[in-house]
Amino acid sequence: MAQRYLKRVYDDLLDWRLRTKGAVLVEGAKWCGKTSTAERLANSVVYMQDPQMREQNMRLAQLAPQQLLKGAVPHLIDEWQVAPQLWDAIRFEVDQRGEFGQFILTGSAVPPDLDEIEHTGTGRIARLRMRPMSLMESLDSTAAVSLKGLFGGETPVEQCSDGLEELAFLICRGGWPQAVELQGKVALQQAIDYVDAITEVDISKVDRVKRDPERARLLLRSYARMSASQATLASMRADMAGGDGSLGEDAFAEYVQALRKLFVVEDVPAWNPNLRSKTAVRTTPTRHFVDPSVAAVALGASPASLVADLETMGLLFETLCVRDLRVYADALDGRVYHYRDKADREVDAVVVLRDGRYGLVEVKLGGSQLIDAGAKSLKAVAAAIDTSRMPASSFLMVLTGMGTYSYPREDGVMVVPARSLGV
Repeated sequence: MAQRYLKRVYDDLLDWRLRTKGAVLVEGAKWCGKTSTAERLANSVVYMQDPQMREQNMRLAQLAPQQLLKGAVPHLIDEWQVAPQLWDAIRFEVDQRGEFGQFILTGSAVPPDLDEIEHTGTGRIARLRMRPMSLMESLDSTAAVSLKGLFGGETPVEQCSDGLEELAFLICRGGWPQAVELQGKVALQQAIDYVDAITEVDISKVDRVKRDPERARLLLRSYARMSASQATLASMRADMAGGDGSLGEDAFAEYVQALRKLFVVEDVPAWNPNLRSKTAVRTTPTRHFVDPSVAAVALGASPASLVADLETMGLLFETLCVRDLRVYADALDGRVYHYRDKADREVDAVVVLRDGRYGLVEVKLGGSQLIDAGAKSLKAVAAAIDTSRMPASSFLMVLTGMGTYSYPREDGVMVVPARSLGV
């Protein structure tokens, strides 16, 4: 029985980009649903890694790449990065045709042979980063609280699902499309298989450098141990050495870069607003995976062990919230940052829209004391921003894992369960 397709935020984003550019590159972690989304808009397809056609496709890419570009438009070229020379052929064909919506490319890794790509494709090929499914997309959020509505000043009181055990399961299951409608151990196995594929095969395949799978696993574990923090890469390298996974500085940097090329890790950059004082802003990014299930697998965590260790669960819950905020921000043409200054004022996420509006978000697993602390942090950062030089924040929000209702506090801070948030 074929798995049903659940609507993605990226359906509309891809449709729009095709209306504005000759070609669109959809890139992101493997298994996040790029091909399925692209297939729904494509009128013809070339699967570069089809076992029956792979050898022929690679030969054509070398000798006559234009043959792979034939087909009803939009024409999808799936996993284009296995033949990087196609990039220039597509760019040239887009120029020759002079029309929008000609090609869709999907890629789950940055190609190793960047020197073979002579032109960036600027103005011709748009890029669209796709992420694993948010709770709204997997139907695990009611989406009753709209991020767009919060930017518009809404303060909804809405009910949502509650349950620590279920939330722990959602963290460990992740947002992998093939897992979201499965149950129990079968659903959890998908993230385990993903990490196995990354460490055993893909981390060496991405740039054709043989790497040790065990060291790759130790790196993932160190990254997971420091998830949701501004830990330095040097501290991760030292942590790896403690697990007999010592690497030289250059080799360690190459392992990390390979994970970035595979879209496995996706750190949150620092936000630099105009402040009332001359307080320095810390610029180290916050460490995160593209999906919390990767961290859970790297740590050997299960839903039950997370419930028994709420501190660790809180860190992985923050990665889940960052994933979802990124998806919802994509729908609003925005980006997600974090903020921390040398006066120790900090917020976990800042959602910034292209028009300059922004919202401040603290992530707290739950409990009135933690929510109070989150609200206090939000108010402190909001008060430090020089609103004579930039607008005030559109909203202050504590995004929580445990809670039955979203509601506005007396101090104006919104408390929103993650399972009630949506676009």
